[in-house]
Amino acid sequence: GYLIPALNTVGEKFEKREIFVPEMMMAAKAMQACVDLARPFVKGEDTHLGTVVLGTVFGDLHDIGKNLVKLLLETSGFRVIDLGENVPSLRFVEAAKEYEAQIVGISSLLTTGDPFVEETIRAVRNSDLGDKVKIICGGAALTRNFIEETCGADAYAKDAAEGVRKIKRMLEK
Repeated sequence: GYLIPALNTVGEKFEKREIFVPEMMMAAKAMQACVDLARPFVKGEDTHLGTVVLGTVFGDLHDIGKNLVKLLLETSGFRVIDLGENVPSLRFVEAAKEYEAQIVGISSLLTTGDPFVEETIRAVRNSDLGDKVKIICGGAALTRNFIEETCGADAYAKDAAEGVRKIKRMLEK
C-alpha cells in the first residue's frame, strides 16, 4: 500500500523534471532496502500460475521496478526467471525457450532504452516462439502507445501492481 504509490510518485516527479537522476537513484536504493526487508515476511501462494522471464533491456542498468515486479509476481504464485539488467534481446528469447515461459516481461527506465525495447520485442516475435508467449513491458520512459502500437507487445503496465494484474489476465488466472 505504500511502496508502489511511493515509486509512482518518484516516477511522476522524474517525468515532470521535479527530481533528477541522483534523487531517483536514492529513491530506488531506499525502495530496494524496503523490498529486501519485506521479502522474508511475504509468503507466496503455493500454486504455480505460470513462468515469467523478466529483465531490464540492454543499455539500462536500473532494476528497482523490475525487482518490485519480481517480488509481486513471486508472492502471487508465479515462477520468475530474473535475467537482471542490461539484457541483450536474444537472451530474453533463449530464456523464454529454456524455461518454457508463458510471459516475457521487459523493463526500461530510460528513453535511451526505447530502441532496445523494440528490438527485444521483434526478436521474440521473429523467433520460433512467435505468438506462443505474451510480452508485457513497463518502465518510467515507456508509454502504452509506444509499447502496444509501435512495438507490438501484448501489454503495457504503468506500475508493478498493474503488471501483475495484466499478466494474470493474459493467462486467464
